[in-house]
Amino acid sequence: MNRFRRIFRFDTARNRLLIPSAVRLTGPTLKTTLLSAIRTMAPTLFALSFAGVAHAQGTMDFSGATTLMTTFKTFAIYAGAVICFGGLIFAGIRMMSGRFQDAIPGLFGALFGAGVLGWGAGWIGSLTGQTMQ
Repeated sequence: MNRFRRIFRFDTARNRLLIPSAVRLTGPTLKTTLLSAIRTMAPTLFALSFAGVAHAQGTMDFSGATTLMTTFKTFAIYAGAVICFGGLIFAGIRMMSGRFQDAIPGLFGALFGAGVLGWGAGWIGSLTGQTMQ
């Protein structure tokens, strides 16, 4: 039984290479690299070719945006008032029944409603340059 592996066989001719063949070591040719780059960049170049046409379009009118944002601001005011009032009613009922610990979520709800009422409407109004009235 042979326990040691011999690297070279002395009884036969050496017909195998110790390194991989040269064909596998060469990278892609210049032609295949250029074709791959063109295939990769073609959609981007096609889209960018229309960029000059896109600049030729007319301006858009946003006069209706102020009216829409006024509607959102009014909704934020009313929603904040309803949330605040609902939280206060919830907390008041809990406090009147003697469960002060259960009234804390209602107070936080009222605080959240006040935040929606103040900051929400103010932020929506600031988007279009409106002042709070």
